[in-house]
Amino acid sequence: GRGCDAHQHLGNPCGHVLLTCCEEKGLSPNPNQTQRRKERPRPTTLPEKGKSPHTRPTALSETGKSPHTRPTALSEKVKSPHTRPTALSKTDVNECVTSMHSCQASERCVNTVGSFVCERTVTCPAGFQLRNQVCEDIDECMVRSHNCGQRFECENTEGSFLCNPKQRCLTGFTQDSHGNCIDINECSSLSDPCSAGFHCINTVGSYTCQRKVIMCSQGYHSSPDGTRCIDVDECQTGNHGCGEGQICHNLPGSYRCDCQTGYLYDALRQVCSDVNECWSYPGRLCAQTCENSPGSYQCSCTAGFSLAFDGKNCEDLNECDSSPCGQECANIYGSYQCYCRQGFYLKEDGHTCEDIDECSQSIGNLCVFQCVNIPGSYQCACPPNGYTMSTTGHTCRDIDECTTGVHNCSTEQTCSNVQGGYRCLSFSCPPYYRKVSDTRCERSGCPANSVDCQTSPLRITYYQLSFQINIVIPTQIFRIGPSPAYRGDNIAISITHGNEENYFSTRKLNSFTGAVYLQRQVTQPRDFLIDVEMKLLRQGAFTTFLARIYVFITSNTL
Repeated sequence: GRGCDAHQHLGNPCGHVLLTCCEEKGLSPNPNQTQRRKERPRPTTLPEKGKSPHTRPTALSETGKSPHTRPTALSEKVKSPHTRPTALSKTDVNECVTSMHSCQASERCVNTVGSFVCERTVTCPAGFQLRNQVCEDIDECMVRSHNCGQRFECENTEGSFLCNPKQRCLTGFTQDSHGNCIDINECSSLSDPCSAGFHCINTVGSYTCQRKVIMCSQGYHSSPDGTRCIDVDECQTGNHGCGEGQICHNLPGSYRCDCQTGYLYDALRQVCSDVNECWSYPGRLCAQTCENSPGSYQCSCTAGFSLAFDGKNCEDLNECDSSPCGQECANIYGSYQCYCRQGFYLKEDGHTCEDIDECSQSIGNLCVFQCVNIPGSYQCACPPNGYTMSTTGHTCRDIDECTTGVHNCSTEQTCSNVQGGYRCLSFSCPPYYRKVSDTRCERSGCPANSVDCQTSPLRITYYQLSFQINIVIPTQIFRIGPSPAYRGDNIAISITHGNEENYFSTRKLNSFTGAVYLQRQVTQPRDFLIDVEMKLLRQGAFTTFLARIYVFITSNTL
């Protein structure tokens, strides 16, 4: 007796089932319902003639039944060729009743005049219609077979339709079955709309969360969920009255202030005063220096020491680890000492080492030729050409280029070694002389009519002399005389050639010895070739001898 309205939360297909059951019992539907079940369509059939489901029953002619014509009204009934022919006046046999048909179980037998037809039953569910033997959905919204009111819009669904309200509600509202907007109670519909400590209060279109009020005594505050009172940690929040040197200890509902280590409580002033440990303790807290600090003390060490790991004793500091000296460092207890290597001296700052210039400060000559100062020592040097350093490292030794073969004299020339070099000399004999050695020529014979040849020197001898430019003058550089000498010999010597600048002079030492002197200072390297002639008076006859002397003045002083 309540009508066929489906509940608003009973959706498809349950709503259709309810409507179908309701309508089958003959109850009149409610015109305000939002969803209806469609009427069940009547079954449609496809006729079959005999065994063929694809032909329709046709009328019989006077001669019998025709499969291609429609049945017509006849005064008498004529059987088909499949049945026994009877007279027209006889009564038609109902094959469907007598079970003389050949229809299958899924087919329905329909009796015809003189025959029968097997029809295949095709039934479409509610909301569908048969078209070309296929059940197609009926669009109730298009054919206007729905029952949606004016406040609703029809929406076609598979086999049915929906009535959707045209009006939409704001947030916090929902629509009832009549399309009216009603408030949603979020406090009952939502799961935990408010956090712990709050309770929900529904409002029109929304809701609010109101904190639960709980009264707690001093030193306590309500828990986050508002269900109980918990202790306030004044030490952590900083809401305590402990002063400097005091430690805050939290208590249930309160706190306590205690003095820190290194402080004593002053009852008169009601404060914690610092204890000077350096004065209070009779023993020695630190090995060297004790310094008081708020609540404690610190040990320190003097210069040259570092504090040990125990924080009290002092250990000697190895200052040499930080390289404070220019060269060498020696650590001593509490300090250090810088010293220098050989060839250096320590400057007045006590850290820097300065090189000693042995060449300028030495007493006497360290080197024969040249002294070269180097950091921490010195070296002796020789001229760049013609000399080599001796094994002592202080003197220079002349290189004999003629012996070592490093000269460039030709085979016709004779190599003559000099200090720091060499000379290539040519020793040739004039006409009427023959060469008796590498440095001597003797007269071999003169023409009878040649007076010059007969008065020329009997012997010509070549000599080489080498001196340095700093030679002391005057100095004797050569001696000449007969060999052997006899009693009664008497000589006379003179320079016949090469003394145009008067650098040389001769002197007779005795009756059979003469000497050649260098009488002027030679300021630069120079080579001379002088001819010294000696006339020997022996037994009333004069004999002439010639000495051709090469004098080489070298520049290097060794």
